[in-house]
Amino acid sequence: MTIQFGGLATGMDTNSIIEQLMNIERLPIARLETDKTWLNNRLSAFSELDTKLNSFLSSIKTLGDPDTLQKRSAQLSSKDYLTASVSSDALAGTSYQIEVQSLAQVQKSVSQTGFNSKTSNSFDTGSLSVTVDGTAHSIDITSDNNSLEGIMQAINDADIGVKAGIINDGSTDPYRLVLTGEKVATDFSLDDSGLNSGTGTDTLGIFEGPGGTTNPPTQDASRAHLFIDGIEIYGDSNTLTEAIPGVTLDLVKAEVGQTTNLSVSLDKGAIKSTIANFAKGYNEVISFITGQSVIEGEGGGILSGDSGISSIKRHLQDMLTAPNANSGVFSSLSQLGFETQKDGTLTVNDKVLSAAVDDNLDSVVTLLTGENDEDGLAAQFQDYLDSMTNASTGMLQGRRTSIDSNVKRIDNRIETMGMRLEQREKTLRAQFTAMESLVSGMNAQSSYLSQQMSAISNIMNYRSK
Repeated sequence: MTIQFGGLATGMDTNSIIEQLMNIERLPIARLETDKTWLNNRLSAFSELDTKLNSFLSSIKTLGDPDTLQKRSAQLSSKDYLTASVSSDALAGTSYQIEVQSLAQVQKSVSQTGFNSKTSNSFDTGSLSVTVDGTAHSIDITSDNNSLEGIMQAINDADIGVKAGIINDGSTDPYRLVLTGEKVATDFSLDDSGLNSGTGTDTLGIFEGPGGTTNPPTQDASRAHLFIDGIEIYGDSNTLTEAIPGVTLDLVKAEVGQTTNLSVSLDKGAIKSTIANFAKGYNEVISFITGQSVIEGEGGGILSGDSGISSIKRHLQDMLTAPNANSGVFSSLSQLGFETQKDGTLTVNDKVLSAAVDDNLDSVVTLLTGENDEDGLAAQFQDYLDSMTNASTGMLQGRRTSIDSNVKRIDNRIETMGMRLEQREKTLRAQFTAMESLVSGMNAQSSYLSQQMSAISNIMNYRSK
């Protein structure tokens, strides 16, 4: 950077003079920077409003769900034998006595003896006979697959409803074949008498079905078996969805004679909480808009004067009070206990809401979820909030496009003015440098003339003597 010394001839602080002149010239840029900061702050406020609108939308996602608005809860006298979950189809105020006699399980069988290798071809060749639910299946064993792993793979490839595996029990001869039924209550047995080529040294043995005595299953196949209020129920899974209307039972343990009491009731606390969450999300949006639009003593906030956010506030308030025609006894949220305060926010009168849920839950559901293909209040709010928060066409995107355009325009102006001011500063420095040069020359001439006058004066004084 060039070091410049000003005022050597004139004695003036030309650098300071130029700096002050340029500061005056830069005032329009400072105003543009202020405008740019204001626009960016405004965009941040719009982004925050969008976040609150999205949060409000999320908080009422289940407000129009009949299952949520008619939520049931299940109470069990014990969770040792089963667990239960309920939907809105469950009959509230009912109870059931449940006795789990057996769990659904697949048959499992394991070879009695172990083998010291799972890869050596140590078995006879021929055919295995596997009987599944009374149907016999023949599986060929050749010199290519007469190892324990080969037999396992051959059974699996046959796809007959039984899967084979190999375990290592840690003994001297650790490898044992395990057969598992693919479906509950599927009985099977295996007969290796068809492996009779006389070429092998190992014998697989017979896997007997239920009731066998030589090599019976380690786990018998069985269906789930239980009694519900004395009614005998069977199932092919330990999860039963139709044994009790609207109730899903997950069986955990079976024990004859042990009864579990199941009670189904309306979860009024959860229902009220779902409805009351509307007020929380609504209040956050309204309070933010009010706070951003008007700041007491300052004549308006960062979003003051934006017709869009005023429209959002007005639309939400209109939707809140507009009557919704339906066949129920309620037509507006105010009848559910929502009360508007002076600042536009809502409070929930718990007494009124409780009475509505206790006495007219069906009408509450109708008001919020709608009927006859007509949207309820929940869907109306959701649709509006969806439109306002849409990533492509929502409020924030529109404001961002406009603000980004203005900021870009300001940046271009600042860049143009900066280049002009840079040139202006060069011009001023050149002018002041020229002035210094002129003054320096005049000073030199003045000094020369003074010297000449002094010399003439000396000559005149000498002659006069």
